[in-house]
Amino acid sequence: MVESITTQPEGRIVKPPATLLVIFGASGDLTSRKLIPALCNLAEDQYLPENFIVIGSSRSKLSDEEFRAKVYEGIQKYSRRPISPAVWERFSQNLHYQPCNGEVIGDFELLKGRMESLCRKFEAQFNYVYYLAMAPQFFGPIAQNLREVGLIEQYDKAARRTTVVVEKPFGHDTQSARDLNEMLRKSLAEEQIYRIDHYLGKETVQNILVFRFANGIFEPLWNRKYIDHIQISVCEDIGIGNRAAYFDENGIVRDIVQNHVLQMLSLLCIEPPISLSDANSIRDEKAKVLRSIKRMTAEEVKTNTVRAQYGRGAVGGQQVVSYLEEKGVKPSSTTDTYVALKLEIDNWRWSGVPIYIRAGKRLQKRITEIKVFFNKAPDSLFKGRQVGELEHNVLSIQVQPKEGMSLRISSKQPGPRFRVRPVEMDFTYDNSFGVASPEAYERLLLDVMKGDPTLFTRNDEIEESWDLLAPIFEVWNGKEAPPVHTYEAGSWGPAAADELLRSGGHTWSNS
Repeated sequence: MVESITTQPEGRIVKPPATLLVIFGASGDLTSRKLIPALCNLAEDQYLPENFIVIGSSRSKLSDEEFRAKVYEGIQKYSRRPISPAVWERFSQNLHYQPCNGEVIGDFELLKGRMESLCRKFEAQFNYVYYLAMAPQFFGPIAQNLREVGLIEQYDKAARRTTVVVEKPFGHDTQSARDLNEMLRKSLAEEQIYRIDHYLGKETVQNILVFRFANGIFEPLWNRKYIDHIQISVCEDIGIGNRAAYFDENGIVRDIVQNHVLQMLSLLCIEPPISLSDANSIRDEKAKVLRSIKRMTAEEVKTNTVRAQYGRGAVGGQQVVSYLEEKGVKPSSTTDTYVALKLEIDNWRWSGVPIYIRAGKRLQKRITEIKVFFNKAPDSLFKGRQVGELEHNVLSIQVQPKEGMSLRISSKQPGPRFRVRPVEMDFTYDNSFGVASPEAYERLLLDVMKGDPTLFTRNDEIEESWDLLAPIFEVWNGKEAPPVHTYEAGSWGPAAADELLRSGGHTWSNS
């Protein structure tokens, strides 16, 4: 049963039920940068349950006070807004730490005792949420140990709801994803596994469904008859930072495309679900989209994909080194820091509409954006009057850094001459609603406590996305692999990516 937050007529928020959240890997970067700041912002907005406990857990030996001091530094540095002293004081009273080695059963017995001791202070039945902010190889052992000591209850018979949240990457390919899920399913039901993709928590991504289905002017046009092509860009100006060990083994396709990009694509191209209140009806339709994307042949991989690495260049006025010069990167590495793909959804609605995807590091600027290009209007009325061709109407959905949407239309330029030029009609969340969008982790953590899996990835979605990419990896790793191009840091990518679009009569939109 999904417990939703609703607003009563008098404006009172019905909060999630009593929750005890255990964060495994709590001494890591994710906890300080994202999780605790998100929880404190929820506390600031009075969205947290009335009875709420957080236990941080990792191998590090910390006291409650040391853990509180550590995460408070993260709040001051990374929170999207200042947290009031009164809110921190109330929140920190129920913020605790318990050392635990994920592979030592005795540590889980101690954790269980601590959890039960803390819960006894409240007159409430607590739901348990376990957040695994650590590497995937620890998911199975932790879930098994939680089950063995009685901290995970059988899904269909449990008095309390127990949920395990896992971070990406969920697998390295199709088989490893299946193996990882099989390992988790030994201790958990699928309904208890929440696979998090923080892009789905972003306001603009969530708004895609509302934008399509709450506006009568767009849904009739959302098909191959009226849409020329789609572009999805995830561009970053940063390099790999201190992630060389992870990134050089995975690359941009596994890091960005398999999860973030394909999740956005599946929402954008979804068929109407039965209900927006039914999580599985939405996830069923997303899985159908992923299943409908054409799998490439070996020859199509060579013509419809471009991979590249950044070379030396200037980003933001600063000279930067090439990927192969980054500390921790193998000198002979062929790992992709940039990828461009041409995909097609082979179903009735989208057949024949090319979908171009690009993702890369060390590009000219940071922007994540979806652009839908509508078919051009006939120019016969404007012959002899118009200088140049009429342009596409373009719907732009900007996910970051500034969340919002815009629609490019054609309008007469002021003056006595009859000239048509494109203009932008746009909105941003801060200007239109008067408030900045919350961080993605705020929404996702709240949904976990509510028991709402809508914005979390189901296992069949994971497998379909890996299956889609499998032919690409096979060719790239084979004897006749296409070249790894090079692009200058601070540019928009390799020339080969421009040619990929040019061959279809299109160009990248670099807004």
